[in-house]
Amino acid sequence: MRDNAVITYQHGNGLYVNLTNRCPNSCDFCVRSYGDTLYGNLWLDREPTVEEVIADIKAQDLSTFDELVFCGYGEPTERLYDMLEVCRFVRSVSDISIRLNTNGQSELLWGKESTKRFEGLFDVVSISLNCADAASYDAVCHSRFGPDAYGAILEFASNVKPYVGEVVLSVVDTTIPPEDIEVCRATAERLGVTFRLREFI
Repeated sequence: MRDNAVITYQHGNGLYVNLTNRCPNSCDFCVRSYGDTLYGNLWLDREPTVEEVIADIKAQDLSTFDELVFCGYGEPTERLYDMLEVCRFVRSVSDISIRLNTNGQSELLWGKESTKRFEGLFDVVSISLNCADAASYDAVCHSRFGPDAYGAILEFASNVKPYVGEVVLSVVDTTIPPEDIEVCRATAERLGVTFRLREFI
């Protein structure tokens, strides 16, 4: 990890945690394709240890933030157990809202159901859906799991719902035609989760 690499960074009223560069996707619209100019130097030459992440969080005044968000250049659930350990620490010292921004492929990454471990830790799990069907997702997001990824994302959304305060399916407005946005909205309604249309930054 470079000395000037960012473990935590502020965006809006949130404190964001950057755990990893690793991700099973290579999305056409990914922010990391645009360099370090948006949030600082988020690219990690070495993943921070749990102790380093906790030390970085301890250096912040959590009472000045509305939420703590696991979201960096990579997919946070690539480090599922480390992320959960950090969450448990944060829960022990603060009642700050905790959100996970994820591509929803945790079950594929770990080869087993993982959502029960989220209980009591996350207030919001926001899942990037971005496409209306498996073929479109494969073409735009290029998951290493291929067309199987899309069904796994929907299953993850359904599985995690009993264990967190809110589940969100999000779509980036520029990645999808208007008619597919409505398909995604209907999918969220069918699963009983929140739908969010996000602006491309």
